[in-house]
Amino acid sequence: MCAHVLPCPSADADDRVLAVPVSRHPEQGWALLCNGVVLFDDDGELLPDGQVVLTRPWTLAAVPA
Repeated sequence: MCAHVLPCPSADADDRVLAVPVSRHPEQGWALLCNGVVLFDDDGELLPDGQVVLTRPWTLAAVPA
């Protein structure tokens, strides 16, 4: 899929977010990488097979007593 001199990581690799962006839409908060991954500004990812990956573990803040 990737035609770069140094091939980009595949969509199922751990370092998939290091692939080259082919389309950027900062006004909408996302970018399409050359490996087919959609990378969102909130650290979420949408893989080409439809799988959603949340790279930042979200937790609720503790309420002070």
